[in-house]
Amino acid sequence: MDGRVRSLLSRVAGEVRGLAVVDGETAYIRDPVFPVIRNRVHAEVAKTLLRLDGDPLVGPILNYAAGCQNPDGSWNEVHVNYNEPSALITAFIGDALLEAAERYPHEEALQKAGDFVLAAERNRGCFLKSRGYTADHLNVDASCGAFLARYAERYGDEDARAAALRAAENVVSHQCKCGVYPYAVDKGTYPFVFKLPCVHYQGVTIYYLAKANDVLCDERIDESIAKGVRWLADAQRPDGRFDWSRSGLSFAYYLSGAYAFALASFVYASRADERYREHANLCLGRLEKDVQGLAPRWEPGSWLGLVPSVATAAKTASLGHYPLRHRAFRFGYGMYREIARRRYGETAETRSFEALCRVLGIRSSTVEPSNNFPDLFMTSEVLDCLSQSGIWGEST
Repeated sequence: MDGRVRSLLSRVAGEVRGLAVVDGETAYIRDPVFPVIRNRVHAEVAKTLLRLDGDPLVGPILNYAAGCQNPDGSWNEVHVNYNEPSALITAFIGDALLEAAERYPHEEALQKAGDFVLAAERNRGCFLKSRGYTADHLNVDASCGAFLARYAERYGDEDARAAALRAAENVVSHQCKCGVYPYAVDKGTYPFVFKLPCVHYQGVTIYYLAKANDVLCDERIDESIAKGVRWLADAQRPDGRFDWSRSGLSFAYYLSGAYAFALASFVYASRADERYREHANLCLGRLEKDVQGLAPRWEPGSWLGLVPSVATAAKTASLGHYPLRHRAFRFGYGMYREIARRRYGETAETRSFEALCRVLGIRSSTVEPSNNFPDLFMTSEVLDCLSQSGIWGEST
């Protein structure tokens, strides 16, 4: 594992480990900002600690996670205002249980998870994220496919392998000519079809497609990933920052985890093309600078850059074909985020957003604080991507 990656991993993992609450044979990770315990965080932290030469905390974390499984084999996606069964989160927990299966077996939980994710395929290669979010999200398909591919490898399950291949084929078939994987390709329960480019979810989709193809070894998938990585590299500036004006998904605007998913994607791509190693190094440099404790929710910014950010927000709001009113909403959302990411606090101020939701009658699954804050959710994504990139880097 690269020395810089290991150093950052060890430092951040230590911060997260300090949030662990141990109770006998189980342990969970306490969120320092919000009163929620997220299943996904446990999966990503457990995988990271396992990859960092193992850690005695892995077993108790996985015991806790296994205890949260629903009778139907699923796990809930937990946000501040949202908590319901999700194939996406089930795939993440299942993937962690697979990776730890030799040392910390949870066979019954794993097989129930495999059955649940298989049953979540509602159309060919399209996996239902949850009952509340029914659009075809390509990152969800890639994530479910990655779990099912690895599940198939362990159990020799041909049905799971076939489903994983269908998931990857669905993602590849919806890739735009420019290399973009749109966030969603149908409307579902959203008011519009969010067929938009997104820097963050481009990296997410590539990351899980790559994990799937470590098992599937399909040339078409690797060709698609190569196109996707080219777009991501083109969106990166010489100083490592992304050009967020090319990213049209409002709620993922400036998410700090984008640099971790991109880093892992670039490392994977560098196995075939060395030029992407420099792009990975640029992402690592951004993470080393911005992640001093837990990762901030959003990429920090200076107040001097606020005026130029108006043009960035305007450009991102113009992406896609939407009514003028929705574009205006997206521009306002973008400027709210531009201000929020420049204001940092150890806690998240959410009263302004909650009041706005009441006035406008907005139903939101989470909250949009008016300040940047240390985010355990982003941090666990960073840990998972960094530790996986270490594995891919060693295989070059």
